[in-house]
Amino acid sequence: MASLRRFSAKSVAIIGAGPSGLAAAKFFRAEKAFSKIVVFEQRADVGGLWKYTPETGDGAFVVPQTNAHVEVESPIVQKSSATQRRDSKTEATFLSPIYERLETNIPKSLMGYGEAKFPDSIQLFPGHAEVQQYLEDYAKPVLDLIRFRTQVDSVKFLQVTTSNDGSISEEWSICSQNVTSGERICEVYNAVVVASGHYSTPFVPEISGLQEWHQAFPGTVSHSKHYRRPEAFTDKKVVVVGNSASGLDISSQISPFCKTVLLSQKSESYLAGGFASDSKIQTLSQISQLNSKNKTVHFSDGRIEEDVDSILFCTGYLYTLPFLRDLSPNPVGDGTHIEHTYRHLLYAPHPTLSFLALPQRVIPFPLSEAQSSVLARIYSGRLCVPSEEDMEAWETATIAEQGSGGDFHTLKFPKDAEYINSMHDWAVEAEPRDGLEHGGQGKMSRRWGPWEYWARENFPAIRKAFVAKGEDRKNVTTLEEIGFDFEKASAQPDSLKANEERLG
Repeated sequence: MASLRRFSAKSVAIIGAGPSGLAAAKFFRAEKAFSKIVVFEQRADVGGLWKYTPETGDGAFVVPQTNAHVEVESPIVQKSSATQRRDSKTEATFLSPIYERLETNIPKSLMGYGEAKFPDSIQLFPGHAEVQQYLEDYAKPVLDLIRFRTQVDSVKFLQVTTSNDGSISEEWSICSQNVTSGERICEVYNAVVVASGHYSTPFVPEISGLQEWHQAFPGTVSHSKHYRRPEAFTDKKVVVVGNSASGLDISSQISPFCKTVLLSQKSESYLAGGFASDSKIQTLSQISQLNSKNKTVHFSDGRIEEDVDSILFCTGYLYTLPFLRDLSPNPVGDGTHIEHTYRHLLYAPHPTLSFLALPQRVIPFPLSEAQSSVLARIYSGRLCVPSEEDMEAWETATIAEQGSGGDFHTLKFPKDAEYINSMHDWAVEAEPRDGLEHGGQGKMSRRWGPWEYWARENFPAIRKAFVAKGEDRKNVTTLEEIGFDFEKASAQPDSLKANEERLG
């Protein structure tokens, strides 16, 4: 193994004030090592994607969408008060993928940050407004670090220097623009934490006849990012493409309003167990062709459906980083994952660039805490990182194990739990420093134990039991109310043995 590297940063830029960016702000401030911490947020509030926008913005929808090398996202500009008033101001709105009736698919007791519980009074699977309020409360101690309505449009690497003690310092140019005034400034930072998420650019696959259909029947093809309310599909025959969280949830929501819901899927979703069965939803194979001349949808198993009114793609998003377009080697390839990363976190050529919450099928809030605890220690010089060669070897090994496409960042349980604990354990290795909490160790993330493993493994079944309550689910606030008791489950010998094996 090549020698370890120690980095030192005094100024840190965090791009995004969503769940991961807020966690980063807290951990970097707690490290007490940085003279300048700035969080750039293009929206007017914290919360990132959880900040619901009623606007659909589907006028900008294009098909297919497979190119991950896109321009910086453009806002929808609207009047913030009555248009007839001369003093009305324009407000730049960035579309959120959150829809009106969205509830989390993770129970609140597992979903939240380690240091902040969701209120006991809210339902077990919170609605988006409750999550947004939770994030606003969590953000209060770091609001002074955030520049709102400020969009980063360019991040460029400048130089690297090595001091006499062997520590490495790097510099990055960050250019940002106020989306209201248009004022643009460029600054230099020692480290950049990308916490902008990966739910901006919809992925819409190339399908024979899709473009022709989109042109022939404007407004009938859309993506879940633009979905807001089920009433929009009243009395329609709808094909929903994709059966991950959004595809399953939206299918269930629109079913009472539609004539028919046809759910097109590659394979059965691991989340399917979290949704109640619905006789009105038919599960079909992948779409092979669209014929706009006779308005038919052809499926790979030979089935043909006529008179389809709407096609809704719930096919996920591309990983896009338009502000890093000039970086070489570029971390954005085909958009299925971020390249040149170490442990889904650090940019191997220059580790003072990092990416939060890249992994899929994870519990993102505690994961972001665990990652942030590591980054704060690396950039303060308390924790070393491997050589670029060893980082590249990790990426090569991960590709060999999981593939280089969309599965690269996929951490199926228990890998997600193991990853959170590996981040926690890495942070514990940092050199202690006087003045920090926990006896000099610094701010810590929560290490997962038997309860978290149990809740994570069972949350699809927990959600199914929750949904089965119908409207009464809104009164359910604990796992025990729907029959999930950890103490009783732990008393079962098989359950206890499984948890012991996972935790080593």
